[in-house]
Amino acid sequence: GVLSLGTPGVGKTTLGKELASRAGMTYINVGDMAKEGELYEGFDEEYDCPILDEDRVIDELEDKMSEGGVIVDYHGCDFFPERWFHIVFVLRTENSFLYDRLESRGYKGKKLQDNIQCEIFQTIYEEAMLSYREEIVHQLPSNTPEDLERNLDQIMQWIEQWMKDNN
Repeated sequence: GVLSLGTPGVGKTTLGKELASRAGMTYINVGDMAKEGELYEGFDEEYDCPILDEDRVIDELEDKMSEGGVIVDYHGCDFFPERWFHIVFVLRTENSFLYDRLESRGYKGKKLQDNIQCEIFQTIYEEAMLSYREEIVHQLPSNTPEDLERNLDQIMQWIEQWMKDNN
């Protein structure tokens, strides 16, 4: 499996969907999956969003992951089993771009500030480095359409290489 990580607004969904169609893989957005299955264990008043039930998410994904060929898209990773992923990439976006993207999604106040802080402090990248072997974690810039193209090419090369090495 491939794990696509990053602060909300960095372009994970765009990249994940495009990658899935190029690589013939299945794309799963954990946020959407949780919404559809109501995989929540409460509501966070401060952030005005539901709280993910991580155990139920794992149960829901387990069968799909064992079949392989899956791209998972989420902003956190410390609860996924390490064995699920062969490549982890963390998309990074400069604050000015990210601010505009989040604002246009209706983010404001604490939610907007905290997501920008999260990006500044590389929170998700550090979480990925602690959760997976360092050599499979890659940071990719995600500011422009050109970045997107480059990232897709780069990841396709990794996937092809991995297939060669493991088949």
